Amino acid sequence: MVKTRVGVSIVGRDSEGIVAAFTQFAFQSGANIETVSQNIIKGLFGMHLELSFARPPDRREFDLGLARLGRKYKMSVSTHHEDSGVQQIAVFVTRESHCLDAILSGAARLHGRVAVVVGTEATLGSACKRARIPFVTVKEKDQAKAEQKMLAICTKYDIDVIVLARYMRILSPNFVWRYPHRIINIHPSLLPAFAGATAYAQAYERGTKIIGVTTHYVTENLDQGPIILQRSFEVDAGDSIETIKRAGQKLEARALFDTLKMHLDGALEVRWRKVHTKKRSRR
Repeated sequence: MVKTRVGVSIVGRDSEGIVAAFTQFAFQSGANIETVSQNIIKGLFGMHLELSFARPPDRREFDLGLARLGRKYKMSVSTHHEDSGVQQIAVFVTRESHCLDAILSGAARLHGRVAVVVGTEATLGSACKRARIPFVTVKEKDQAKAEQKMLAICTKYDIDVIVLARYMRILSPNFVWRYPHRIINIHPSLLPAFAGATAYAQAYERGTKIIGVTTHYVTENLDQGPIILQRSFEVDAGDSIETIKRAGQKLEARALFDTLKMHLDGALEVRWRKVHTKKRSRR
């Protein structure tokens, strides 16, 4: 029997009774709770429920019931129905184009639609214009204000998955917890080594013989989310930092595109902080 699966994310200020209220609602709605995760950071509460239904619930009534519960406890509640049709993709960028170019050029091969590109500056707007994809600039320096605008954009375009295509800002728990295992990042090193923004320079200075890239799901812990894909290339002692960066950027673009495709194909599953590759549900 094929089960209907729904993800529910709850984020807001911590208070008593939240866990009991939402889990009870899930049971009363006929759901089986597959997984539940929760966290509290500086008074901010986040919980995610993975639910399955033997019989599909009335989606409108289910979402309205959750919304009412959210208002009661002053929590932000969002749902993700896995059978919602074509998946909508948001790409977050800064100024480097190689990862965005790979996604736009290969878009026809994805089981999803690039609905919007969000930039911290206008540098990559022309590429999106040529591809006829909306480009929105969020220039706010205050990250909390920027994230409020980004959340509004994601809601407007009904976003299912977010891709950080060399997006050079750190997303807060308030944002990340709303899209658990639905934000994909590319890092220019074989994590957990050489974290941070200067990974290629660190590898160059240490004289490593193999340099790689890592795709991972984003969590509240920088560069520590579940690893999805890792690829590498050999480095000669005579290679310059520019040569290494060029090779790395080509690998970044391919790895990020392949990871996005695997996610959209339903080939990835996170269990106990590890990403497992399963038989693809789409072709």
